[in-house]
Amino acid sequence: MSKFLIVEDDSTFAQIIEGFLIKSGFEVLLASNTKQAYKLIGEQDFELLLVDYRLPDGTGLDVLKYTREKGIATPTIIMTSFNDVRTAVKSIQLGAFDYITKPVNPDELLMVIKNSLAKDEAEPVATDDNFIKGKSEVAEKLHQHIALVAPTDMSVIIQGESGTGKEHIAKTLHLQSKRSTKPFVAIDCGTLSKDLAGSELFGHTKGAFTGALNDKKGQFEAANGGTLFLDEVGNLSYEVQVKLLRALQERIIQPIGSTKAIPVDVRIIAATNDDLANSIQQGEFREDLYHRLNEFKIQLPALRDRGKDLELFINHFITLSNKELSRNVQAIEPDAKQLLLDYDWPGNLRELKNVIKRMVLLSPGQTAGMASLPDEMKMAVSQLSKNSSTDLKAVNEQNEKQLITETLQKVRFNKSKAAKLLNIDRKTLYSKMERYGIE
Repeated sequence: MSKFLIVEDDSTFAQIIEGFLIKSGFEVLLASNTKQAYKLIGEQDFELLLVDYRLPDGTGLDVLKYTREKGIATPTIIMTSFNDVRTAVKSIQLGAFDYITKPVNPDELLMVIKNSLAKDEAEPVATDDNFIKGKSEVAEKLHQHIALVAPTDMSVIIQGESGTGKEHIAKTLHLQSKRSTKPFVAIDCGTLSKDLAGSELFGHTKGAFTGALNDKKGQFEAANGGTLFLDEVGNLSYEVQVKLLRALQERIIQPIGSTKAIPVDVRIIAATNDDLANSIQQGEFREDLYHRLNEFKIQLPALRDRGKDLELFINHFITLSNKELSRNVQAIEPDAKQLLLDYDWPGNLRELKNVIKRMVLLSPGQTAGMASLPDEMKMAVSQLSKNSSTDLKAVNEQNEKQLITETLQKVRFNKSKAAKLLNIDRKTLYSKMERYGIE
């Protein structure tokens, strides 16, 4: 029986969710704040964490940070109000599996839980059934670059916003390479703690550190002959960056606690939603490692910049969701379709896929309507529609000010941490704080 932890300070809401999950066959424990959550997470193993975004002594992002620092890879779902949804999208960048908005729809919650539990299952390296290329000019350019660099052994950096499909592109590069019959190994560097990252990448020997009960083969060895995908590579500590650079330069690795040098033949594909050039300026990422990784860069466009590809993706995800959920949605009501086209999709393809899946789930007939779409989308588009096109800049600035303020509050006004979470450098943050009058 899968065991879940719910971190929620609203006791009535927590008990409702607890009762629903118990009836669905899950074991559930409750915590009302981050302190209780940390204690339970340290004492017990959970298959899933359901964490409210706003907590009495912190936020859901604090819980995410805690699990990452402890090397705990338990899937985490952030529960949030409509007003916090854009910050919840940011939590995906910090390692959250997904988010769900309140009031929680039981069928939607079960769907998200099912997806998160399936995340740990081994996935075949196949992409054709789940993605389409698109027909826009930016899509054509993207796939021209993929076709050009895939057959080579060049290291590639894939840069793009959260949810743009960086791992899919990495898999595509692998499948179109001479290494396609060898392993494709993906590592989410954003979930690796400083202490465990070296062991995960390079392995360790028995007794190398407290808790090293057996020899462990690292992911470099696991990927030997194939491709190693380092997602969110900018999160690696400086010490691990040094070891990674040596592995790339000398094509050898040394497990922690061992004096043995092991030869490896691995192609590296790295991904980031940060501008690593800014991280270099801040002294957080080695410039020599950046140039070693950046033999070729692929820039993934945001969904809002892909023009008519959006309609292709909508139809594609409807087809996939119909198949998975045994539904038969064939059309979308005009007002709902227009809402999908007007929304700016801060979570990109990942958010679109989740929204369409929810829409299909809540549409038992052949036509999906406005009622099947999340309220936060309606609120966001409504806010834009109240302003003329000439006021769009003002609307965006207001949203930016709110996000900066909330982020600063979360990190207790540590400007370095806030700049990193916002994916901007500190100089830009200071400039924006002065511009918006944020003290």
